[in-house]
Amino acid sequence: MAGQGSTGNVIAALCSFFVPGLGQLIQGRLLLAVIQFVLAAVLWWVLLGWVIHLWSVLDAALFKPKG
Repeated sequence: MAGQGSTGNVIAALCSFFVPGLGQLIQGRLLLAVIQFVLAAVLWWVLLGWVIHLWSVLDAALFKPKG
């Protein structure tokens, strides 16, 4: 992926909007994807899952690959 603002990041952000962590999974960041998915699932029980959901979308949209 080209980095911030790229089409890949927009697609990843849209995926994370629907399923937290899915965008990170598309970007190849498996560990972060699992963490965000599990945290969102757990925190939705106490109505705070939206925080992780928002973090997931922003993280996918603003991701800059190293190198």
